[in-house]
Amino acid sequence: MPSQNTPVRIDGKATAAEIRKEIKKNVETLKSTYGVVPGLATVLVGNRTDSATYVRFKKKAAAEVGFHSIDRHLDEKITEEDLLKVVKDLSEDPKVHGILVQLPLPKHISEYRVLSSIPVNKDVDGFSAMNIGNLVMRGGDKPLAMPCTPWGCIELLKRYNIPISGQTAVVLGRSNIVGMPVASMLQSLNATVTVCHSKTNNLKDHMLRADIIIAAIGRPEFVKGDMIKKGAVIIDVGINSKPDPSRKRGYRLVGDVDYKQAKEKASAITPVPGGVGPMTIAMLLKNTMNLAMHNNNIDEKILAQEPSTFPAS
Repeated sequence: MPSQNTPVRIDGKATAAEIRKEIKKNVETLKSTYGVVPGLATVLVGNRTDSATYVRFKKKAAAEVGFHSIDRHLDEKITEEDLLKVVKDLSEDPKVHGILVQLPLPKHISEYRVLSSIPVNKDVDGFSAMNIGNLVMRGGDKPLAMPCTPWGCIELLKRYNIPISGQTAVVLGRSNIVGMPVASMLQSLNATVTVCHSKTNNLKDHMLRADIIIAAIGRPEFVKGDMIKKGAVIIDVGINSKPDPSRKRGYRLVGDVDYKQAKEKASAITPVPGGVGPMTIAMLLKNTMNLAMHNNNIDEKILAQEPSTFPAS
């Protein structure tokens, strides 16, 4: 564990930049040796500002590492059947190795049906039933892609040399996007995991036993200092707007953890912003690269740095 006297700032922005450098180097190898350029397709429906901003960041990151990028920006009134046809066309495009449909979709479209139509070998978000099943299954096949935000959390722990095996971890939140996948990843790395949620009794007691806290509950500054054991490591997935008249925008971004209080207890902690957020896009790029290799029967051992894997037992 890091020193309990000096909290370590777990810098997701710097770590993500390092991962992008690794990916760029590997993409150059794929191009020169195999003639393969990883391709990422993003599908954006409507004009939500937050979704458009996120897609723009993904496109910029994809260009930085040398990916082939395809963007489909569709009208909010598109029918479900027409959207499914767009996804089908991308699925049949050999230059596309990963397909990302930006959520949320308009209410008249079934997110489940659209996401289920993405073939598992192009499921860049790692949320297909097969990928999640293989993530959870002990002794089974490796998932072709892993959920990006949970994987980013684990990658931060590993790159900062924070022990996971044998540690007590509390995951705060049980969403399909973060809470449940990251709990499975921690278990596969031999942590003892408790998943806490809105119905958990004696939440503070659970939190105070944790060596590692993954906070993904979507409530601004919910985790206070008196809920944290001295020396715990905190990965704060939350990103929330908090009114702040002193800021030009009238608000500031905060996590699910009260950073000021938590840093007095934690041995290491992610900031918000600049912690988990940049890692999500970095792991999306890594998933795309891995899917490109899988779809072209290329051994991952050619890479300058092999992808992170999770033991099955």
